[in-house]
Amino acid sequence: MSKPLPTAVSALLADRADAIAEAARELAAFGWTPATSSNFSMRIDDQLAAITISGRDKGRLGRDDIMVIDMNGKAVGSEYRPSAETGLHTQVYRRFPDANVVLHTHSRTQSVASRLFAAEGRVRLEGWELQKAIAGHTTHDSTLDIPVFPNTQHMPELEARVDAWIDAGKPLYAYLINGHGIYTWGHDMAEARRHLEALEFLLGCELDLRRLSP
Repeated sequence: MSKPLPTAVSALLADRADAIAEAARELAAFGWTPATSSNFSMRIDDQLAAITISGRDKGRLGRDDIMVIDMNGKAVGSEYRPSAETGLHTQVYRRFPDANVVLHTHSRTQSVASRLFAAEGRVRLEGWELQKAIAGHTTHDSTLDIPVFPNTQHMPELEARVDAWIDAGKPLYAYLINGHGIYTWGHDMAEARRHLEALEFLLGCELDLRRLSP
């Protein structure tokens, strides 16, 4: 039997759960979370985060569909099971102290782009005005690489690939998983949403260029 959450944590959980549920409903309405896919989280403090419970319909989330995990991905104060990809969320929080929200979706655009660019290992974005929507980018005259990592059901393997990218000194604002979807994050929900929506648009533009080029 799990211990109940401290009152202060319960209050923070309620706040985070409301924000996650609202964002999830909107993203589901875009068709980016089909068949209960996708997962979302928000940092509570340095030790804890709120995350969607595995298998829940992301278009119908409420407070009872969000649980607490520690930074090792273990459930706190709950018997429910977090997403199998929880380690990818906690990895972001450990590696990027300013990140407080992680969003993972499975749009058609993201999924197709992940397959199309898998052999190259990245989507290279250059010259698009909307690159300025990504934190730290102030001009279209820049290069933004979104890596595409091989899919695996063994999360430590995927986490190791993400760590290797970061440890090589390569900037990382988001990544795709082959045949899967995208992970992105931000300082707050507004920034994370902005990153997600901008990257959805940019990936769609790259797909159109490939389709329309002779």
